[in-house]
Amino acid sequence: MKERLNLRVNGENYEVFAEPSSTLVEVLREELNLTGTKTGCDSGRCGACSVLIDGKAVKSCNVLAIQARDREITTIEGLGGRNGELHPLQEAFIENFAFQCGFCTPGMIIASKALLDENPSPTEEEVKAGLEGNLCRCTGYVKIIEAVLAAPGKIQIRSAK
Repeated sequence: MKERLNLRVNGENYEVFAEPSSTLVEVLREELNLTGTKTGCDSGRCGACSVLIDGKAVKSCNVLAIQARDREITTIEGLGGRNGELHPLQEAFIENFAFQCGFCTPGMIIASKALLDENPSPTEEEVKAGLEGNLCRCTGYVKIIEAVLAAPGKIQIRSAK
């Protein structure tokens, strides 16, 4: 039997009806049409489904939608500005060619945002540790790490404006 859920996603309130066993990634993709969050392994190992819940990166395939009730959820679609401008991390990923097929990119960016929110000036080793739960099968991670290391400067410039 479906239950009514009130979810706050990307700063907006939504009312959805979902089975008690529905995962957050299922509700985001199927009910809210927020398909930037990818379904990968369905076991929390790949990180493609990463979203922020109350500012912390979580694997949304491991979270029941009902557990996200009354929490602030941010998906990749919620990072950019209201007028379509990209988040500095998204810009850094583009400028540093930190993607190939792009499947893991939303999860990588979300995990990177959580890392940079906690540690605005990470070392290369801290970036590697912060992203260890997110897998990429196309790149060697070098460009991804470079993008994360480049992002703090972009964020500071944007904040100063």
